[in-house]
Amino acid sequence: MTIELTEIDQRILSMSRQAREAARELATASRARKDSTLRVMGETILANQEYILKQNAEDIADARAAGLAESMIDRLTLTPERLQGLNDALVELAALPDPVGSVLRGQNLPNGIRMQQIRVPLGIVGAIYEARPNVTVDIAGIALKSGNAVILRGGSAAIKTNTALIAILREAVEKQGFLPAIIQGIDEFGRDGATSLMTQRGSVDVLIPRGGRGLIQSVVQNARVPVIETGEGNVHVFVDASASVDMAVSIVKNAKTHRVSVCNSAETLLIHQDAVEAGREVLRMLVRSGVQLHVDEAARQWLPEGADAATATDEDWGTEYLEMEMAVRTVASLDEAIEHINTWSTKHTEVIVTNDLSNAETFIDHIDAAAVIVNASSRFTDGGQLGLGAEVGISTQKTHARGPMGLEELTTSKWVLRGNGQTRA
Repeated sequence: MTIELTEIDQRILSMSRQAREAARELATASRARKDSTLRVMGETILANQEYILKQNAEDIADARAAGLAESMIDRLTLTPERLQGLNDALVELAALPDPVGSVLRGQNLPNGIRMQQIRVPLGIVGAIYEARPNVTVDIAGIALKSGNAVILRGGSAAIKTNTALIAILREAVEKQGFLPAIIQGIDEFGRDGATSLMTQRGSVDVLIPRGGRGLIQSVVQNARVPVIETGEGNVHVFVDASASVDMAVSIVKNAKTHRVSVCNSAETLLIHQDAVEAGREVLRMLVRSGVQLHVDEAARQWLPEGADAATATDEDWGTEYLEMEMAVRTVASLDEAIEHINTWSTKHTEVIVTNDLSNAETFIDHIDAAAVIVNASSRFTDGGQLGLGAEVGISTQKTHARGPMGLEELTTSKWVLRGNGQTRA
């Protein structure tokens, strides 16, 4: 049966062919040339700062008029400081080792063949995300360094900002002699473009969704191309009975309030029933910070006098708020905390605050998540914080990558055999 392609399907396939051609050249580019291009990309962004911020302001105004949630508007917003951060991330990427061509393993076989397994680019990386113009730059930079072309769908909320950024990035790579098709955007095609990208096999080599649960699950359930599931973060912090009160307060405050709209912010707080002082101080801090709490009955007794809180339900245990809201539950044991987390976790990041080494090791061993953190904020599950430069996303699945996806995670491998006439008997 012949499937008739729509005009948008044909446009996406044409863009894919251009990306494939551009990726072939990029795959063999020297590290020096790629690093120089990354620095030029950052410089070009800063040189066009006024224009980018003007387009971003128009997107923000449209988003507010449409009633977009404040957490999404925070993600959408660019500032001079955030643009400088994007430049800094590109410079940091340029300083990192080039994964392409590195040898994963190698040996001389008994028959005289020299065997190597080497890193190579994936080819074309597709990304579907929403209201996050910083992702446009992050993915474009990581893809270029790892030898991949990108096709980007950044969503209607950031369409003016992303259009501006993509045009600026294409200008920068073209100045360095690369084909501009290394970086392409499909926002002009709307949802039909996203559907076409995710359903046409061969359009991209891998598709990475970043955003809320609805977007991610839509891509995972409907895509016909390989997908790496990322992002959704129902993150827990468990305050153990042995936890330092000051440490618990500091970590929970940072994990919840530092930036609520990101996937590594904490959403559920578990407190051991014997951590009475820590429980009271942590809840007092959260109330003072303006966090709306959803608590179980045992935790309600630790609320400061006059504080109001909703009663937590199963729906709260499974919610990624991305707002100044948090679910709170008391547990009778470490095992109960682990059971709760493994029941409700999205397998992103899980934290324990404890002064008991044995409990810390048990937590590490029994929690099924991409990142497990002992006595530090969940906000450290981030490519930049972990020395990876920027990141494409946080993979919450177990293949092909898990956790923060940096340069190596956008490569695959191929086997190279060098012989001198050997044949197999």
